[in-house]
Amino acid sequence: MSLKAADSLLIIFTRNPELGKVKTRLAKDVGDITAFKIYNFLLEHTVSVTRNLAVSKEVYYSEIIAQNDIWKPEIYSKNLQQGKGLGERMKNAFEKGFKNGYKNIIIIGSDLYDLKQEDLEKAFQLLQEKDAVIGPATDGGYYLLGMNQLFPEVFQNKDWGTSSVLEDTLKDLKEKNIGLLEARNDVDYYSDIKDHEDFQQFFNKKI
Repeated sequence: MSLKAADSLLIIFTRNPELGKVKTRLAKDVGDITAFKIYNFLLEHTVSVTRNLAVSKEVYYSEIIAQNDIWKPEIYSKNLQQGKGLGERMKNAFEKGFKNGYKNIIIIGSDLYDLKQEDLEKAFQLLQEKDAVIGPATDGGYYLLGMNQLFPEVFQNKDWGTSSVLEDTLKDLKEKNIGLLEARNDVDYYSDIKDHEDFQQFFNKKI
């Protein structure tokens, strides 16, 4: 079944890249500057796996809508996250997408190095036949959430950033037909990337 690009929306939640304010758990081991460089490296990866996806794409910034950055306005519509916590912000983004006529909506973050364009294509394909699709993260959260109608309960009563988020979300959707993607590794701690070949450029550099 082919994707209907006009019906499908990819939402990308991103944190404005500010030194000392991104990848703070990683920064405890590698320092603020290296964490900042790694975060920008992850942003570039997210652009590379999303820019050619045949769906509408919207970037939601955490603080301010940035101009002249890596998110090119001819590819990505730019928005500001609205709401108090992460759950409310995600719910509002989904709500707006459905209000604008999209039938299949997927949200991702902007710092998952294991993500490929094929994963996103598979997720949108699954949404043609499932009520929801989830990409589990190995830390107990999720790196991708997709729905073809709004299930507001998945955004409520969650301890975001903890290992219970995935389990609690699956409980919320237990009556629904859910598609699951392969589990992927989030980049939150030094241990997540210390042995990863592509990240060695940031460590052990000779001066």
